[in-house]
Amino acid sequence: MQSLLPTVQFDSQLLQKYDQPVPRYTSYPPATELRAEFEAVDFRAAIAVSNYKKTPLSLYCHIPFCDSPCYFCGCNTVITQRKEVAEPYLDYLIRHIQQTAQFIDRQRLVHQMHWGGGTPNYLSLSQIETLWTAIHQHFQFDDKAEISIEVNPKSLDQNYLSSLKNLGFNRISFGIQDFNLKVQEAVNRVQPESMLFDVMQWSRDAGFESVNVDLIYGLPFQTLETFRNTIHKTLQLNPDRIAMFNFAYVPWLKPVQRRIPQDALPAAAEKLSILQMAIEVLTQNGYQYIGMDHFAKPNDELSIAQREGQLHRNFQGYTTKPESDLIGFGVTSISMLNDVYVQNHKRLKDFYRSIDANELPIEKGVTLDRDDVIRRTVIMELMCQFQLTPEDIEEKYHLGFDLDFETYFAQEKFQLRRLEADGLIRLFPNHIEVTPAGRLLIRNIASTFDTYLKQNTTQSFSRAV
Repeated sequence: MQSLLPTVQFDSQLLQKYDQPVPRYTSYPPATELRAEFEAVDFRAAIAVSNYKKTPLSLYCHIPFCDSPCYFCGCNTVITQRKEVAEPYLDYLIRHIQQTAQFIDRQRLVHQMHWGGGTPNYLSLSQIETLWTAIHQHFQFDDKAEISIEVNPKSLDQNYLSSLKNLGFNRISFGIQDFNLKVQEAVNRVQPESMLFDVMQWSRDAGFESVNVDLIYGLPFQTLETFRNTIHKTLQLNPDRIAMFNFAYVPWLKPVQRRIPQDALPAAAEKLSILQMAIEVLTQNGYQYIGMDHFAKPNDELSIAQREGQLHRNFQGYTTKPESDLIGFGVTSISMLNDVYVQNHKRLKDFYRSIDANELPIEKGVTLDRDDVIRRTVIMELMCQFQLTPEDIEEKYHLGFDLDFETYFAQEKFQLRRLEADGLIRLFPNHIEVTPAGRLLIRNIASTFDTYLKQNTTQSFSRAV
């Protein structure tokens, strides 16, 4: 199915109307549905099934440590300047890799690997190489594998970046958030402009295939004009991809955010103006709006995959690697097989205790039923391609003549028609298309098919805008 080239239409009234908490749909069911009652035997059984199918692999390694807290951060981190804490963690992480790899067919190729955190470059170069070697002792990598790492610009030099590239990383990303010093100070992430430009140049000189950056809108002391300046400086950096996240102020979930001056947060109208400006400037300067928070150059793999209807999404966000099983290593990381999701322990002591007991360090998980899998496909098609052909769903899941798409989703009809009336989607006899105005509210559209959201109104999600 050939996707239309996505364009975006900014409608402030619609954005205000639909600005409500909804899942980000890096998975369906959302990670909030994982349960502690999950049994590790079900995870091993799911691996056995995927071994039989010879499904390709995607690996994730979580390095939780950071030198200091970033007040905007929603990640699971361990804040400490005691670098020696990394050594025992590295030992347990490698043991976790060995423990899990014994269940996985060695003939299955790794098509993608990502190291995130926390701060992966909290590790020394020798520790990076030790972990890299351990992974490659247990897994075979495709020659064209996408291997990426997140880095903190404050803990880098040119030699470190060159060493990462020489080791085998071919993609790299780092957080800018905002160029404005006042904003940086308010969120405890001070990064001189010259340092950010140096890191970008060093990354290019090292030969990384893709260099990507993160921005955040909605931070304290941001204004339309200050963030316009941030956008223009980001364009000067010329990254391959830009992720521009909406800051979710949730101090009841992330206590460190209490250090942010709440009265300095931009008002709702200002925040919408910032978003509109950023989208317009980025798209006018050659970046394609991929969806959610992501922009990419037209020749980037994400843009090409979306145009060809081959874009996918998992717990790591948008990806060009279809039908891969995601295996997560380290604290709090998530594995995602065809019909099973599991999350590792979030606390170091629980993670260590499980490894010492030779148990998979699973804290919670969920097994998907057939309805979950069908709804996941519908949601991910909308999230990634901005359109859906019901006939494809009927054929893929053999819904049969007595239970077509329209009958299966009969309860969703009313909401879909309401979305159409508001101009978010267009309904055709055998096609659903997200409008340019609806693309910024794709999470709301996807939530129409989310049965868990209807059943459970107590979960806290970030707002759509």
